[in-house]
Amino acid sequence: MVTASDFRKGKTFVMNGEPHVVLDFQHVKPGKGAAFVRTKYRNILTGATREEAFNPNDKFEDAIIETKQMTYLYNDGELYYFMDQESYDQIPLTYDDVEDAIKYLRENDDATIRFYDGKAFQVEAPNFVNLKVIETEPGVKGDTATNVTKAATVETGAVIQVPIFINEGELIQIDTRTGEYLGRAKEDK
Repeated sequence: MVTASDFRKGKTFVMNGEPHVVLDFQHVKPGKGAAFVRTKYRNILTGATREEAFNPNDKFEDAIIETKQMTYLYNDGELYYFMDQESYDQIPLTYDDVEDAIKYLRENDDATIRFYDGKAFQVEAPNFVNLKVIETEPGVKGDTATNVTKAATVETGAVIQVPIFINEGELIQIDTRTGEYLGRAKEDK
């Protein structure tokens, strides 16, 4: 069991039969009245965010979140298939489960998948990926006085803002948490 006074960022708990994660918290001790814990939390399964004040003695069950490294195999049009690297079991996930990560994953890339009660609910791409630019406008020579960027489509279909000197066929490094261009990348192999 976990009490509201134990809340910290990233702490998981079960409320009304559903798992939640604490996004932000503040212990408040007003001059008059009882202390409380102002909490911003997100439902892990639905993604809904709420803010609520709890009594510090309120008790909740711990939410046990399991993470696994899995390999993205393929997409059959509706479902995205991932393989467990230890048991070789394959699990199909919907676009809603993978939408944040799939734009940075190629076939055979590794991803972190989070499970609650045996059900996958979130896919995370590695923090940094190297992807090839497959389509972008050619840069204009001499237009380098300011930080001019242009849209570039990478091999997974994601559109990234890149400096104008980046050309088609180049390998670039991307921060998947923000979707930002970090620089040119060296060849993987």
